[in-house]
Amino acid sequence: MREISADLVVETVRALCIEANQTLPADVSRRISACREREPWPSARATLEILGQNAEIARDEQVPLCQDTGMACVFLEVGQDVHIFGMGLREAVDEGVRRGYADGALRKSIVADPLRRANTRDNTPAMLHTDIVPGDRLTVTVAPKGIGSENMSRLVMLPPSAGEAGVKDFVVETVRLAGPNPCPPVVVGVGIGGSFDLVAALAKKALLRPLDSPNPDAFYAGIEAELLGRINALGIGPQGFGGKTTALGVNIEVYPTHIAGLPVAVNINCHVTRRAHAVL
Repeated sequence: MREISADLVVETVRALCIEANQTLPADVSRRISACREREPWPSARATLEILGQNAEIARDEQVPLCQDTGMACVFLEVGQDVHIFGMGLREAVDEGVRRGYADGALRKSIVADPLRRANTRDNTPAMLHTDIVPGDRLTVTVAPKGIGSENMSRLVMLPPSAGEAGVKDFVVETVRLAGPNPCPPVVVGVGIGGSFDLVAALAKKALLRPLDSPNPDAFYAGIEAELLGRINALGIGPQGFGGKTTALGVNIEVYPTHIAGLPVAVNINCHVTRRAHAVL
């Protein structure tokens, strides 16, 4: 059994909240640059240039990439041989978020109740996802998620007869309906399989995978590539100004499901696809 202090968890989450909101992941920056180089539409190319400049300014001046500093989505892989001492794990994560959003001067966007709408004033609680894994390590990933893109997400319980074509059409239609609202070029996370609740988590988890890491299953990697091509053919373009770059990438995560079901979820992220992680 390996012991990890809750204070270390607090400090790690605090630092990751700030890092993720100020520094665009390298794979996302590279993809924006690559899309700019091959974008033929002048307005789209100019917009991608501005997005790249925005990321550089945020990193160099240590300011947020976007005014919507998002919900603090925190993903934990907890080794089964780890013991957290000092306070509860959930309590430690929320305290880290509380400190990170204060120290980083990040906007607090969480309301305590979805209907009565009183702001918690510290961006807690975190949207926490926890997996128990082998080993004695704790992996922490913070992925702030703005609501403009989150609002464009969809879930459907398809019949198995819909097949591969039905899944692809649902993904493309979701991006088409979203239009310019999620601040394209977007990153599209797709979950396929599982249950009603699990498929949404799969789609969110798909957004954590780097854009230069296709699905390890060649079958699904092929679908990712096909969907990216179909989505970019929609012509929505960067910030809705038209062009060939509506999406930077499509990532798919899958899970076994019931013989009578084909759940599909699409979680859209904006061009500011933020994530930072640490291993304790």
